[in-house]
Amino acid sequence: MKKIAAIYTGAALVDPLRKMLKERMPEYGIINILDDSLIADVIAAGGLTPAVSARLLSYYRAAVDAGACAILNTCSSVGDVVDIAKPFVPVPVLRIDDAMARKAVAEGRTVAVIATLPTTLKPTADLLELRAKEAGRSVRIVRALADGAFAAITDGDAATHDRLILEKAVDAAKEADLIVLAQGSMARMEETLAKETGKVVLSSPRLGVDAFKELVKGL
Repeated sequence: MKKIAAIYTGAALVDPLRKMLKERMPEYGIINILDDSLIADVIAAGGLTPAVSARLLSYYRAAVDAGACAILNTCSSVGDVVDIAKPFVPVPVLRIDDAMARKAVAEGRTVAVIATLPTTLKPTADLLELRAKEAGRSVRIVRALADGAFAAITDGDAATHDRLILEKAVDAAKEADLIVLAQGSMARMEETLAKETGKVVLSSPRLGVDAFKELVKGL
């Protein structure tokens, strides 16, 4: 059986994505690698660091050593490492948010990016700007930080987390025609936010897994 790998920097996405990968790619064995100290270090440093990048590369190589024919990078905060990894990793590595970014700039003219961490907001917005430029599209990016939401969910207060994101989405919807959720862990709010704002809302897990499936088909 061929194997695929998913690299995580937080536990919240492990079970939902593992289930999604099994449903969409049942013919593959799944290697899950989790190191939540990565995101803690990114938050502490205010962004991606060489040390975090090096550790993530070591996990990519470990996945290859374990037999993975392709790797899904599940954390948007460290997505930029994927480009760094290309010369050093002999199998494809896909950013989970890449398909979301491509769809967003293809369909929206003003795209709001909502995140609960500045360390996720910036790389997601940067990715959108890059994909828009590559596509020759003129897209305005609105950056919206749901301040306090990450602290709330870390403390187990999901209600406050969700309320802060909803408030930010409603505000962002006043000027955006499409909303992007920067963190995969926010995907469960996609339908609620779409209903409350009346806007198209995109999250990365489903789109990312579908893109990953297409990528692996060609291997």
